[in-house]
Amino acid sequence: MLHYLVKTVISSLIIVSIVELTKRNLFWGAALASLPITSLLAFAWLYLDTGNSDKVAVLSNTIFWLILPSLILFITLPILLRQGIEFWLSLGIASIATGLAYFGMVKLLGLFSISL
Repeated sequence: MLHYLVKTVISSLIIVSIVELTKRNLFWGAALASLPITSLLAFAWLYLDTGNSDKVAVLSNTIFWLILPSLILFITLPILLRQGIEFWLSLGIASIATGLAYFGMVKLLGLFSISL
């Protein structure tokens, strides 16, 4: 149980730190947020939990293939917000578009016999 608490606290502190930094300086907040921190944490926690570097390699490979569709969020959200669409609706639409892009990527990769 302590292990899960430590993981939660460390992960939360990183996210809160990014938000607080962004309040002070948008560039550095964005720069820190653009780092694959979530992936790095997932690699570390998965390895610490399982000791299995093969699982980390598979996770890393899968993340690689899913980066492209995730970019849809970062393209769609600012376009919608600049069009005057309310934040939560914009976030919802951008999230749905991203989900569809993930689905499309999985289908496309399947055509090339790449399974995730």
